[in-house]
Amino acid sequence: MKYIGKFDPQKDEVVRVMDKDGKIINPKLAPSISDEELIKAYSIMNLSRRQDDYQNKMQRQGRLLSFLSSTGQEACEVAYTMVIDPKNDFFVSGYRNNAAWLTMGQTVRNIMLYWAGNEAGAKAPEGVNSLPPNIIIGSQYSQATGIAFAEKYQGKKGVAVTTTGDGGMSEGETYEAMNFAKLHELPVVFVCENNKWAISTPTVQQTKSLNIAVKAIATGMPSIKVDGNDFLASYAVAKEAVEFARSGNGPVLIEFDTYRLGAHSSSDAPDVYRPKGEFEDRVPYEPLIRLKAYMIEKGIWSEEKQTALNEEQDKHIAAEFAWVEQNKNYPIEDIFNYQYAELTEDLKNQLTEAKEFFAKYPETKDGGHH
Repeated sequence: MKYIGKFDPQKDEVVRVMDKDGKIINPKLAPSISDEELIKAYSIMNLSRRQDDYQNKMQRQGRLLSFLSSTGQEACEVAYTMVIDPKNDFFVSGYRNNAAWLTMGQTVRNIMLYWAGNEAGAKAPEGVNSLPPNIIIGSQYSQATGIAFAEKYQGKKGVAVTTTGDGGMSEGETYEAMNFAKLHELPVVFVCENNKWAISTPTVQQTKSLNIAVKAIATGMPSIKVDGNDFLASYAVAKEAVEFARSGNGPVLIEFDTYRLGAHSSSDAPDVYRPKGEFEDRVPYEPLIRLKAYMIEKGIWSEEKQTALNEEQDKHIAAEFAWVEQNKNYPIEDIFNYQYAELTEDLKNQLTEAKEFFAKYPETKDGGHH
């Protein structure tokens, strides 16, 4: 192991390869990754950022419901999903994982469809083991642990990767899942994207732990803290953790030290609670700036390529949203049909009542089902 077991979370040691200017400061820790993979990773990060920006504008115009962005957290999200096999491994997300969804193979169209209120958008493309967004904070850890248990029980080699934020690490369910996973030495990688805020509650008001990584010690599993805005460090550690779990060594907890540059959601106003100057202090460390600078220095990127990429992605995002606006509506039965194999009597009564209500007040259907 090059990283796991070499960086002590009890000493608050952090894996870092590049500085905020994209300069390599720890060359011995740099992973082996091709220029093509670097460009692909950066392109997805850029797409996620521009998608977030576009969705925010559409939400402000009343054309999209509230959504949660990955802005500022793209490096670690792309890193930990690039190193798994979408067909044989599993990604169990939370709700703030746009860059990770894109990396897994989810489409911009489906993501926007989901945030427009149509849950058909949560369905992953064929051959992509990416579960729907999980709104119940912390429960994705249990789901990933169950999937990993099934993989081990069936003698398969799949690994489950799951993620939550620093707020999610205050949930009892996250500890229960980690404890069970270690007890049975399951192939699961637990990720915490520590973005410093759980809605309006800062990490320092959630825990007295030195960091998030130390929370795994009581379970007996290894853990590690990584600069989550450093793509190279994030990729290196995530790849090793997945290989560690796949080889039968049990689970790992990775804390990605990152920062939520945007609001909690598009309905949030972070300036109300975020200390003045904090955002400005964190911007120079954001992941796109760092990776772009590194790629330009390496000679594989340029401002001309950046302009062309932006134009191409902006056109794609706008076209996908145009499709969503024309196809976002859904039959009222979809609200009730997918909770059980067959509708219960209670659900049948609720469906009848809903149909009667919307027949009487058809104007209330705007922007939703039809």
